[in-house]
Amino acid sequence: MPKVVINGVEKEYLKGTTYEVIAKEYQQDFDNRIAAVIFNGKIRELMKPIKKDGELSFITYADNIGNKTMRRTAIMILCKAIRDVLGEKKGSGEKIEFTIGNGYYCTIRGVQVTGEMVEKIADRFSEIVNAAIPITKKVYPLDEAIEIFRKQGMTDKIALLKYRRSSEINIYRLENFYDYFYGYMLPNTSYIDKFKIEKYHDGLLMTLPTRTNPKKLVVSEPREKLFKTMMLSSDWGSMMGIDNVGDLNNMVCEGRINEMILVQEALQERRIGEIAMEIFRRPDVKFVMIAGPSSSGKTSFANRLSIQLRANGMVPHPISLDNYFVDRENTPLNPDGSYNFECLEALDVERFNRDMMRLLAGERVEMPEFNFVTGKREMKGDFLQLGQNDVLVIEGIHGLNEKMSYSLPAESKFKIYISALTTLSIDNHNRIATTDGRLLRRIVRDARTRGSSAQRTISMWGSVRAGEEANIFPFQEDADAMFNSAQIYELAVIKPYAEPLLFSIGKDEPEYYEAKRLLKFLDYFVSVDSSMLPRNSICREFVGGSCFKV
Repeated sequence: MPKVVINGVEKEYLKGTTYEVIAKEYQQDFDNRIAAVIFNGKIRELMKPIKKDGELSFITYADNIGNKTMRRTAIMILCKAIRDVLGEKKGSGEKIEFTIGNGYYCTIRGVQVTGEMVEKIADRFSEIVNAAIPITKKVYPLDEAIEIFRKQGMTDKIALLKYRRSSEINIYRLENFYDYFYGYMLPNTSYIDKFKIEKYHDGLLMTLPTRTNPKKLVVSEPREKLFKTMMLSSDWGSMMGIDNVGDLNNMVCEGRINEMILVQEALQERRIGEIAMEIFRRPDVKFVMIAGPSSSGKTSFANRLSIQLRANGMVPHPISLDNYFVDRENTPLNPDGSYNFECLEALDVERFNRDMMRLLAGERVEMPEFNFVTGKREMKGDFLQLGQNDVLVIEGIHGLNEKMSYSLPAESKFKIYISALTTLSIDNHNRIATTDGRLLRRIVRDARTRGSSAQRTISMWGSVRAGEEANIFPFQEDADAMFNSAQIYELAVIKPYAEPLLFSIGKDEPEYYEAKRLLKFLDYFVSVDSSMLPRNSICREFVGGSCFKV
């Protein structure tokens, strides 16, 4: 009988008892549902049996790992429901495209999705959940796994497995449906008790609870501009023949990656040129306000946009909202006593509006510069006066917030939302989270430019994300234009830079599990040499070698 220590108390369980049985015993001690456990420092799925002595703790839906486990399981049930309703042949074209708000947008290729069809899929989803069907996991030799996926029409998974180093693979089973998932799963279908499935554009949207609100289903406000931007990038990938990591790896190994990089860069440059033309066609615009979450490539984008504006006869002047930080001693504090640089109150909003109104009136204004070492704003004789063709390119996290530029006339502002909106998928059922791409960008950049360890960057990521949720995402639909800075090839370029940094995180660090997950994720990619990148590529803002000061 294995001895298990839980909350400092030792208990004995029969060998073979599943972690789910133990979790049910302790569920009453937690506000949120238990999704997995940590046993002797390793994450274990609830369907696994206990075999030896050890120390055990619990992971719930309110934890990042637990929420992702819940979402992954819901995706498997959705794919099963689609195939049950449409039949194996028609249903095999389902693809989880990307997230919109709290929901997953799913398309079914070769099928015209109707409202009646989505209702049937939602009903079948409910039936599967109510039946509490077990989800099992089994290790298969690679050849057998490929044959299973071939029978189910999963050519995307076969392409992915072509580059797998291991000779075995874990496959999950839900009745007669077999699938591979990147990450942990729940033990049965009854764990998905809150969901909404509805028709959305040409596909369907499945909304699930978030990590910050796991007990309640919150349906996001419509985000049509974001959706159109995501679909545009998805169409770019399809145009280049790259829908998933397997397609990208094929292109790398066939020696076609250089051409693909140039096409991707050309598509982004064309989009930047279109935005510049929109600004040019609005003669009253004097302030181009750029905002986006961390590691979106705002600086490179602002530089490339400025070049396109110059090509249209305009004279751009870059301004960073960071130069309007209040002095350090006046910076608001977080509950833990640390400085809150993310909130609007960390900026001198009144001074910014006063300076901008004076510039709009044609006055000559001395522009401030914030000294991050001393924590003080300094005046260094940097004067600015706007001419007829001059425009200010203003970048900062609060750029889209009307409270930041409340005094400026609406017609004088052109707002741009930028983010790295990843549309590349591992395969049709395993999407790549936009936040993973941005986190890897930041890990590599901060190590190169600030000497920060991957462990420190990961530890700060939660507070960074919280700031984005409060200060950036609520205003994205107010933008006049959106730009997706994600490049379809970039994770293959970032991989050799990120891996050594992630491997440096020890097992005793709280960030170890996230580092291990990211390393497993990067293992799907065949590396690409960064020397192939143009010097003005947004990717160079993170890996180095940019022609801009980034």
